[in-house]
Amino acid sequence: MKKKQDKEYEIFKIKNKGKEKIVKIHSSSEKKPATKKEIKEENKILRNILIAVIILGLIFLSIYLAITSSKTFEYMGVAFEIEDYCDSGPCITFYKTSIPVKYRDGTTGKLIDADYNIRLRNNPKDLENVPVNGKIDFRQNMVLEVTTDNLFCDGDWNLAIGNLQKLNIFGINFLIKNNSEIYEPENEFMFIKIQPENTTSIIKTDNNNYNLNVNNCEILEVTEKLILEAFIKFNELN
Repeated sequence: MKKKQDKEYEIFKIKNKGKEKIVKIHSSSEKKPATKKEIKEENKILRNILIAVIILGLIFLSIYLAITSSKTFEYMGVAFEIEDYCDSGPCITFYKTSIPVKYRDGTTGKLIDADYNIRLRNNPKDLENVPVNGKIDFRQNMVLEVTTDNLFCDGDWNLAIGNLQKLNIFGINFLIKNNSEIYEPENEFMFIKIQPENTTSIIKTDNNNYNLNVNNCEILEVTEKLILEAFIKFNELN
């Protein structure tokens, strides 16, 4: 059997009587099978390429996981996600946590699982700087009393009150104190008094009364500390 040959040409320029002529002459070369050494070298190259691809993939995966993990953390059993909003002006950082809830679809009437999100402006770890004197016993109704008009604090007051109202997700009714009202039965109410003080703190004064003391307009810090305590308590019970 004849081996398959590849046709090749050798080109020559020939001068004859002052005229130049191009001549193509067929040549043949046999295809030589790859040697073991050549096969080994090719396999080595392919292996190195595969290793490089795997290493690059692991590097990209590590970077992705590092970025993702840096945006989430857990504090006292409560999971938080860091959110940065930089659409206009300086970036604003929020610390989001969620509570699983059920709501009834208005069209189908079915109960649907969902997440109720609450965002804090302060890092929960930094709220350790707000001391709590006494155990907080959350009750069905929270009655708020404010002892001064000097706690507006560039609008932080509105954010603080809005956050306290979100405690209704735990079944806590939020009420503004009315001196003409009688709050009974007493064991269903907790009374919160927000007042200026030299140190930002939460102090339990008796069984169901708490002072939220505010220094240097740290109204968000003290109210978010109370909210954080509610989340920790909820997490312990579920």
